[in-house]
Amino acid sequence: MTDQTPGVEAWKEHTTAFDRVQAISTSLSQPRSASYIADEAHVAENTARDHLERLVNLNVLLKNERDDGAYYSPDPLHTRIQTLRDLLEAHDRNGLIELKAELQSQIEDWQADFGVTTPDELRARTAETDTALQTRELKQAASDWELARYRLSILEDSIANFESYTQDVRASA
Repeated sequence: MTDQTPGVEAWKEHTTAFDRVQAISTSLSQPRSASYIADEAHVAENTARDHLERLVNLNVLLKNERDDGAYYSPDPLHTRIQTLRDLLEAHDRNGLIELKAELQSQIEDWQADFGVTTPDELRARTAETDTALQTRELKQAASDWELARYRLSILEDSIANFESYTQDVRASA
């Protein structure tokens, strides 16, 4: 936590320790220790542990106990619900349908471009590549495709349940 850049100093000045721990821990792609999160959030490890436990209690994070300590990762249910809420706040039903069409088009393009029907099939084709660049490109396309399918499932949920999900918001407006 020494030799910090001006960006880190500004981040520390304008955000609370809790907000920094939450920002780091909810963006993790794999489980991490409190020590790792503390370093990334520029807080003391004890401070990170306290905030991480609070986030676990709020069902924002999952905690997995291992032989070498606790590891934290975003709770996928919380992440999904937050994404759903963000979509419903930003778009009306027609906007959601347009986003769905865009994702469907992307998926159809991958299917046509690579001649496969799933990201797993595309990932399996990495065994046949001749260069590291080709392997990385197929791996990245498969990851992008999986993310698009995940987002598509959330969009489909938001469209199918639009009335019930937005009923309380419209009633209070």
